[in-house]
Amino acid sequence: MFQAEIDLRQHKDCVVSRLAAEFDTAIDINIEGLHDELVTFVLEFDEDVDGIPDVLVDSEQVKRIEELSAGNFLITKTSCGAYSAIDRNHGIIRRRNFVGPNRRVYTVLFFRREDLRAMIEDFREIGKVSLGRLSQFDGAEPSLTDRQREILQYALESGYFEWPRESTSEELAEGMGISRATFLEHLRKAESKLLTDALDSTTDRTERSSYTEPATPPR
Repeated sequence: MFQAEIDLRQHKDCVVSRLAAEFDTAIDINIEGLHDELVTFVLEFDEDVDGIPDVLVDSEQVKRIEELSAGNFLITKTSCGAYSAIDRNHGIIRRRNFVGPNRRVYTVLFFRREDLRAMIEDFREIGKVSLGRLSQFDGAEPSLTDRQREILQYALESGYFEWPRESTSEELAEGMGISRATFLEHLRKAESKLLTDALDSTTDRTERSSYTEPATPPR
């Protein structure tokens, strides 16, 4: 199990980058969920803003806005590509990330280096990408249920996490005698527990001020 920092200088227009440029600041983003190309997150400003910024209201990318408190907003928008790339390559993004006017830093948890390489290849479709800190977790035994452990073990043994995959979710669900939706729900919860437990086992939090230029990504 690994954690990586991925630096992206995105070419594609994104409303959050425009918002960071308007306020001339890096914006804190806490990811709440990703589903069907839609990402939901809490957007936090370092300073209070007067009402909901027009750039959010006017953007076609934004599907829902809720002001939680002064300077804090719950946003649902279409993914500009990065979150989707992380999700489809078995990664789980740390809740807090930073988006600036010209660059953004994602901290991602994942199982296999092959998944990281696939993420980076997808990232290259939307911008200039480089890899920062890469580390391995050696956390305590995660608290999976027996069913979650059974499904995760079956998926591993069946090559579901290989690249390319050696089996599909439909095939695995049929093999276990359950629906595909049930299989994916158990698998996602198991992945989330594993990666969350790994994250909780660390205490580091990289500050924006301590960021150094990342190394060249693996090929």
